[in-house]
Amino acid sequence: MKCRHCGQPLHLPFLDLGSAPPSNAYLSEAALRAPEVWFPLRVLVCTHCWLVQTEDHAGREALFTHDYAYFSSFSTSWLAHAKAYVQAVQQRLGLGAGSCVVEVASNDGYLLQYVQQAGIPCYGIEPTASTAKAARALGLEVIERFFGVALADELARAGRQADLIAANNVLAHVPDINDFVAGFNRLLKPHGVATFEFPHLLRMVQGCQFDTAYHEHYSYLSLTAVQRIFAANGLVVVDVQELPTHGGSLRVFAARADATAHPQATPEGAARVAQLLATEAAAGMLGEGFYSNFQPQALLIKRELLSFLLQCQADGLTVGAYGAAAKGNTLLNFAGVRPDLLPYVVDKNPAKQGQYLPGSRIPIVDEAHLREHRPDRVLILPWNLRDEVAAQLDYVREWGGKLVVAIPRLEVLE
Repeated sequence: MKCRHCGQPLHLPFLDLGSAPPSNAYLSEAALRAPEVWFPLRVLVCTHCWLVQTEDHAGREALFTHDYAYFSSFSTSWLAHAKAYVQAVQQRLGLGAGSCVVEVASNDGYLLQYVQQAGIPCYGIEPTASTAKAARALGLEVIERFFGVALADELARAGRQADLIAANNVLAHVPDINDFVAGFNRLLKPHGVATFEFPHLLRMVQGCQFDTAYHEHYSYLSLTAVQRIFAANGLVVVDVQELPTHGGSLRVFAARADATAHPQATPEGAARVAQLLATEAAAGMLGEGFYSNFQPQALLIKRELLSFLLQCQADGLTVGAYGAAAKGNTLLNFAGVRPDLLPYVVDKNPAKQGQYLPGSRIPIVDEAHLREHRPDRVLILPWNLRDEVAAQLDYVREWGGKLVVAIPRLEVLE
C-alpha cells in the first residue's frame, strides 16, 4: 500500500486489530442468518509525511450507506459543543445575514440548526440519506453528495462559495484526502475560513485510544501531517485550538493559501501553531519509536476487559453495556466478546434499537431494558462521553450497580 497523501510506500506498522466488520454496519434480525463481511483492520504509518492511515479494503460507499446509523444529535454534550462553536465563530468572523456558512458532513443538522437560528444563510453537504433526511426535517438545505473538488467547483460556479466551511470529525473519514482538502480551497471565498475538528493522534496514543481505529477512519491525524496535506492542496493553517472532545481533539483554522493579508492570519495564531508542532516533535512524532508501543497497549486493554467479564460471570454478577458506538464495536470485536459475556447494549438512538452490533451480534435495546434487568455492572462503551453517560445513568446506583469503563484502563467507577 502507498500513502494516501504523498504516495510513498508504507512499511511501519502502528496497530493490527486482526479483522472486523464495518463498525456502523448494524445487523437486522434477518441479517443474523446471512454471512457477514469482515475486512482486515491494520493501521500503518507513512515515514515520509507522518500520516497514519488504515490499510485500504473498503470504499466509502460500502461504509457510508443510505441507512447510516450515526446521528450526532443523540449526544447532549455534542449539541452543546456545536452551539458554543457557532456562537464563538460568529463573533470571531463577524458572520451575519450577508454571509454563507457550509458544513461538510453535516449529519443530522446538529450544528447547522444553530447557524440557522442565528439568521445566517447556510447549507449542508452530507452523503448519507438517513442523516440528511433528519436535517431536512429541521428545515435545512442539504446536498446529498460526497465532497471533493468536483462538487466544490460546481457550487463555486453557482455562486455558492462560503465565508465559513465547518468540517467536524470528517477529515479522518475520507479515502482521497487530497481531493477532499483541495475542495475547500475551491469553495471558500478569497478571505473565507475553514475549520476542521478531528481527534488528535497524540492524545490517541497517550490515552491508549486504540478503539477509535475502524475502517471509516481512513486517517489518524497530527497537526504535523495536516499542515503538510493542507499546504499541498492550497490551504494554510492559521490557528489551532486543543479541545477535550473525543478524548482530545484539534480545531484547525485554515485559509486559502492565495489569500493575501488574511484577517485570521495573526501572530498569535501562528505562535499557537508553532507551539503545537513543537509539542508533537518533542513527543517523538517525527520518529518511528513513537508508533512502536501502541500495539502492546491495545493487547493489555483486551486482556483486562476479558478478565473483568469472565470474573463477573464467575462471581455471578450480571453485566450490560451502554452506547452502541463504533469505538465499542472495535473494542468488542478485537477482544472477541460475544453475548455470552455481554448479553445486551443500551442505546438512545431508535434507529439502532432492535438491531445487533456488527461482529459480536450483541442485541441493541432501549434504556427501559436496563431499568428492568438492573445489571450489577454497566460497561460504558463511548468513554469519550463518560461524564454525560454517568450522569444519565446515575440511577444504576439505586440497586447497587456500578458503571465501568475499559479505556484507557479498566476502571469501576465509584
